[in-house]
Amino acid sequence: MLFDVHRIWGYSAIVANFLAGGYTLGAWRWPRWRTRWLWWPTIVAESMMMIQVLLGVLLVSVQHYEPPRFHMFYGFVAFITVGLLYSYRYIWQARGWMELAYGLGGLFIMGLGIRAVLQVM
Repeated sequence: MLFDVHRIWGYSAIVANFLAGGYTLGAWRWPRWRTRWLWWPTIVAESMMMIQVLLGVLLVSVQHYEPPRFHMFYGFVAFITVGLLYSYRYIWQARGWMELAYGLGGLFIMGLGIRAVLQVM
C-alpha cells in the first residue's frame, strides 16, 4: 500500500517540478509572467518532493523495504536541493536571479526524481 502511494506520488512530484520549473524559467525570460501567483507552483512542487522523501523514509523504516542504494541517494539530494534553494533565496533575489535559480532548481529536482525512478526499474 505505502509502496504504491510512494510510486504514484513520485511520478506526480516529477511532473509538478517539471511544470513549476518551466513556468518559473518562463517568468525569468518574460517578465509579464511574474504575477503574484508565480511562486505557488514552485511551493506545491517542492512540497510534493518533500512529502515524497518522507514517504520513502517511512517505507524503509516502517515496512523494512530495501531500495537500491542510489535510489535513496537521489532522494536525499533532492531534499538537500530544496533546502539550498530556499536558503540562498536572498542572494538570488538581490541579483535578480530568483526566477532563474528556482526554474533550474525545479528542473534539477525533476531530473533527480527521474534518476531515482530509473534505479528501481
